[in-house]
Amino acid sequence: MSLKDTPTGPGRTARTPATPRRPDARRNPRASPAGVSVTLPATIAEQLRERIIEGEFAPGARLNERTLCDRLGVSRTPLREAFRLLESDGLIKLHPNRGAHVVALSEKDIRESFELMGALEALSGELACRHITDDEIAQIKAFTFQMLACHARRDLPAYYHLNRIIHDCINQAARNSQLTQAYSTLNLRIQNLRFRSNFDDDKWNKAAGEHAAMVAALEARDGGRLSGILRDHLRQKGDAVLDAMRSAPTHGGEPGRKR
Repeated sequence: MSLKDTPTGPGRTARTPATPRRPDARRNPRASPAGVSVTLPATIAEQLRERIIEGEFAPGARLNERTLCDRLGVSRTPLREAFRLLESDGLIKLHPNRGAHVVALSEKDIRESFELMGALEALSGELACRHITDDEIAQIKAFTFQMLACHARRDLPAYYHLNRIIHDCINQAARNSQLTQAYSTLNLRIQNLRFRSNFDDDKWNKAAGEHAAMVAALEARDGGRLSGILRDHLRQKGDAVLDAMRSAPTHGGEPGRKR
């Protein structure tokens, strides 16, 4: 049965791998499934990262320490440590006497970032087709079923959470640590933009459909085909972000959201 033909209803995905749960900032430290301890600042940083990605904190927005401490139930010391982690990721900027602000990339930065990410994703796809195992393909296919079910429900946060996992799985299957390092560093900076690229329904529908083609290329071990799909996928993401940015030049709201 092909990916497009497989039902994605609630009763048809029982064998799908469980989606990783998001962290709770008040658990300090928390143990990951692999038994690795995660510090409170790292957990706070992950929670803030998710909120930046999903647009709760828009580009250019100031992160109010007192409000965040109250909301997350934490003190200022671990929050400030979390801010430093996010600054090292390139997601926020710390200004003396002005606090923390979400980074707002310029149009040039966005265009160049998506061009580079398209090249990195394309190389990931090409190498993945050489090295990926049948089990890894089955896992990506299962995550894709789940993701398309989220798309059918119009649940963008859940859809995007799975989307990130799928792209990361393809990158990991490339078996190239230097590629993964470059990919992860850049991806952290543009995750919020990749999320916002789905605010237009037509573009979201098209992007979701392209994931079925990605799975088909993986199953065929067709590196050239998957490379081309991923490069075009990222080009369209970048175009969507830039189109929305031009239609709403201020950073105060969600640009071009079409519903």
